[in-house]
Parts: sequence; C-alpha cells; structure tokens
Amino acid sequence: MSDAAVGTTLDAKPRVSRQFRLQWEEVQQSWVLLYPEGMVRLNRSAGEIMKRSDGIATVQEIVADLERSFGAEGLTHDVLGFIDLAKKQRWIEV
Repeated sequence: MSDAAVGTTLDAKPRVSRQFRLQWEEVQQSWVLLYPEGMVRLNRSAGEIMKRSDGIATVQEIVADLERSFGAEGLTHDVLGFIDLAKKQRWIEV
C-alpha cells in the first residue's frame, strides 16, 4: 500500500514536495505552490499548514502551533484531512 493510501499519523513529518516551491504571492495575498507547468493558489488554512510542513515538525507540532497562533482548539482532524489530501495531490511528502 502506498503512503498516500495510508492515513497520516500525528508523528509524521510532512514537507512540501520537491516538485513544488511554496511561496507568498504579494499580488494575490496568498501562499502558492509553484511548479514548472503552473501554480496552485492555496486558501489561508492550506497555506498556514503548508508553510509549517518543513520535514522537521511533526503533525502534532503543526497542530499545536496552529491552535496557539489562532487561539483555536480541535484542529487535529482538519489538519490530518488536509495533509492526506495534499499527499494525494503530491503537494506534500511524508
């Protein structure tokens, strides 16, 4: 079974795929993923998760940082769901 088919765990260390470059686009006021054929514009939540996906922080640490930064609780399910989606899109490697 491939990694993309397995749900992400809290101790996983996601990082932006080598096929993409994450960058802030001032004109669009959003994070984007650049690749040779184009660009993916990320919504605010996706951008916040992606910019923390550095291959060093675990999913649990990313969730804790997001909850602390935005004064929110209970983000684990949403973050795991996005990371699984991003793995399927090949935006993230774990």
